[in-house]
Amino acid sequence: MSRLVQLWRTSTVRLTATFILIFSIFSILLLAFITWQSSVQIQRQQANDIDREVRVLQRIDTNQGIRALAFAVERLSRNPGPGVYFLGDTSGQYLLGNVTDIPANVLIDPGIYSFDYERADPLADPPPEGPAGDLAPPPRPGFAVVRSVELSNGMRLVVGRDVVERRGFSAIIVQSFMFGVLGIILFSVIAGGVTARRVLKRIDTIRDTSTKIMSGNLSERVPVTRRNDEFDGLATNLNAMLDRIEQLLQGLKEVTDNVAHDLKTPLTRLRNQAESALRDGASEESRQRALETTIAESDRLIQTFNALLMIARAEAGAPSGALADVDVSTVVADLAELYGPVAEDEGIVVETAIAEGVHLRGNRELIGQAMVNLLENAVKYAKPEGEGQGRIAVGLRRAGGRVLIEVADNGPGIPEADRKRVLERFVRLEKSRSETGSGLGLSLVDAVTRLHGGEFRIEDNAPGVRAVIDLPG
Repeated sequence: MSRLVQLWRTSTVRLTATFILIFSIFSILLLAFITWQSSVQIQRQQANDIDREVRVLQRIDTNQGIRALAFAVERLSRNPGPGVYFLGDTSGQYLLGNVTDIPANVLIDPGIYSFDYERADPLADPPPEGPAGDLAPPPRPGFAVVRSVELSNGMRLVVGRDVVERRGFSAIIVQSFMFGVLGIILFSVIAGGVTARRVLKRIDTIRDTSTKIMSGNLSERVPVTRRNDEFDGLATNLNAMLDRIEQLLQGLKEVTDNVAHDLKTPLTRLRNQAESALRDGASEESRQRALETTIAESDRLIQTFNALLMIARAEAGAPSGALADVDVSTVVADLAELYGPVAEDEGIVVETAIAEGVHLRGNRELIGQAMVNLLENAVKYAKPEGEGQGRIAVGLRRAGGRVLIEVADNGPGIPEADRKRVLERFVRLEKSRSETGSGLGLSLVDAVTRLHGGEFRIEDNAPGVRAVIDLPG
């Protein structure tokens, strides 16, 4: 019983039961209307036949006389079928017809009547030969609907139809109606049960998968069938979401490991420098160097945390009112000019190809920070292997309704297999992690680009790297 109650509580079963009820009620009403309409149509047809025969017989009486009328009534009376005919004299005494006993009120007052009667069955077997052969076949009971009229010569004419057969036909219709209703209800219950079972089975599959995932098995996925129905669409979206969650958790683990490494080292150095400065016998010069080193390490830590906060801010989306019209041409040109002397000190040439008057709706501060990160990376790595002049190319252009900001260098470049990975936080291709940097620069650029609805790509510059910020214009 508890299983049935639990099953009834599910929305699928209740919706199925509701649809079954609505379908059954509609089907019953439709069959009832068909049954009633069939019965009414039969009654109307019989009434029309009676009226037509009465008019014909009255016309025969008027035009051809009583002898022709008597011949017509006699001929109609001999035909097998549901017809009821009676011709009486002015006093109502039987003269001709297949019914001899007519109620007096039917003969006295012309009109439409219904009554029980008996008449000989013309289709009955003939009586046996011999002494018993004089016995007439038993009369057949019936129920008639008739119309009684008084002819112009005062004679009484009754024409009608036996409705026993019609009642039998109506009973067959009602019986068929009942069987139809039972069949509809049975079929609806079976179809609804099969449908509910299939739907619940798919839902149970999703629930079982989610239970396994909650227990710690993040590799579980919702099965997808070949039906390509709405459940498969839901399963596909859920699997994509689970893949993304698994990637985020894996990334979180890597970020945690990298944060532990990148922050532990400078903190250890800070402690060692402070301990060295407090050691007995330390000179004033060594204490001064220790303080300077502590400040430098503290600045690096602050920069790392600022980068993390800015990435989080960009990924969370810009607050209301933070986006405005930005003159991107001015931002890119100013930063390229600012980093020109820095690159020159490193022996690197900065070349620019910046289109004028390029505007878009965005956040000036975040776009500027993304450009700063790209330029700092370019200055750090724009040193070709072996001999050669380091070059950085800064470009801004429109292309097909898009705004493209490009920073390219001719350094050693990034292997194609690592171009997606370097966008993750704290990822540094330099394994020893001895060079300065936190591995957050390109992650910030990617977050800012996605905030503005664009795409950040790292392409091959042959040699070197071309970083492209592709924004909607």
